[in-house]
Amino acid sequence: MSFFERLFGNFSGQKQPQPDIVFGRYTDAYKKPEQLEAWNRACQLFEEGQVLDAYRSFFQYLRDDAVDNVRWSDNQDTLHFEFRQGSRKITGLANAEKLQAESLIARADDLNVGFLRRLMEANFALKFCRYALSPDNALAIVFDTSTQDGSPLKIQQALRELAIHADKQDDLLLDEFKTLQALESEVTELPEAEKEAKYNYLRQQIEGAFAVFERAKPDPNQYPGGYAYLFLSLAFRLDYLVRPEGFMMDALEKMHGVYFVKDDRTPQRKVLQLRQNFQQLYERPRDDFFKEFYRTRATFGINQAVNHDRITALIDGELPNMDWQLQQNHTELALAIPQYIAGYALFHYVPPPPDRDFFHLFFQITEQAYFTALGFRIDFLDTNGLPERRAVQAAVKQILDTHKAKYPKLKVDFNQLNFSSMPLFAKTWLEMVRNLDLSP
Repeated sequence: MSFFERLFGNFSGQKQPQPDIVFGRYTDAYKKPEQLEAWNRACQLFEEGQVLDAYRSFFQYLRDDAVDNVRWSDNQDTLHFEFRQGSRKITGLANAEKLQAESLIARADDLNVGFLRRLMEANFALKFCRYALSPDNALAIVFDTSTQDGSPLKIQQALRELAIHADKQDDLLLDEFKTLQALESEVTELPEAEKEAKYNYLRQQIEGAFAVFERAKPDPNQYPGGYAYLFLSLAFRLDYLVRPEGFMMDALEKMHGVYFVKDDRTPQRKVLQLRQNFQQLYERPRDDFFKEFYRTRATFGINQAVNHDRITALIDGELPNMDWQLQQNHTELALAIPQYIAGYALFHYVPPPPDRDFFHLFFQITEQAYFTALGFRIDFLDTNGLPERRAVQAAVKQILDTHKAKYPKLKVDFNQLNFSSMPLFAKTWLEMVRNLDLSP
């Protein structure tokens, strides 16, 4: 049972079926013991010179049965393999002499200088792979190596680079260069009702952020920091909850850099730039968003796994900035700070499983209307729109029960939570997460 299934019950002892919707980016950090054993076996077999057996074990390490992402087969002395990364399929073969892999990205009707130059420049940034054109003008990213130099570690790094760049570049290149033609994608279309709920949510959230910014209390020229939290928390929240692909995903990825890049722009100008970037998203045609709402399978995650100390440091570094906003009664800006923390952790890191479950539950509570629009039957709020103690406690207990075998010291103090307002609840929720004991 996935942690989403555990969290999406009605917490009354009676489980109800919930929509099959995935949140957040795929991670390969939560490997099962048998996968880790396969990795050790692959390294050992490679050292012993049993190359094909080593690669078989390597693909066992990569395979995630939950998403059926990796397959391989033997043909005499050759191992054929394929795996999925987002909208792209990567295929390859290995024998006693070499291993090679490729992913087709698009087809070029015209060899436009613009995208050819872009890919030539991109080749200099790649460590293992390269972009190439097939004789029929299919654009591909390829990798090959001799097996003598093809250790499991090198293969893992190279295939990860190939897969992530292939998945990212297909949508971006097709969006920018209209002479490129899309190839068949390995995606699953989402139901129209789910697309509609996601589209409505992102527009409502952008409109809400604009309203807070334009109300200008406090003045963004004097206090830009609160509005930076407002827009960055929105970017991270949309990435996790809406889970877009293509142009929107790339735009959200860049927003963190917009504010934190070291240049001569003032914080005020950077906040205005974030506002403009969201305006551009807001003005995109509805159909363009709908084309980027689909479901995929993946093999490699992008984010690094971190321990609980990194999550603690993040909370300690950011949460105190909420105090002034609370004292001045700027409730939307105050709430944006814990939302920023939770969103940042899920966007940049792979937190320990209990932390991730608590962050997800945090968004279920603070964004309940969105989950309801998606079809989830959850009820964490009372008639005043405030978190309801019994429902929250039941959900927390489920998380504790799920992880108690691996984390025997995991517990929470429910008296620490403040249910009197959403910002105070969010603040004390993050403090609760910060104080979790995830030691063995």
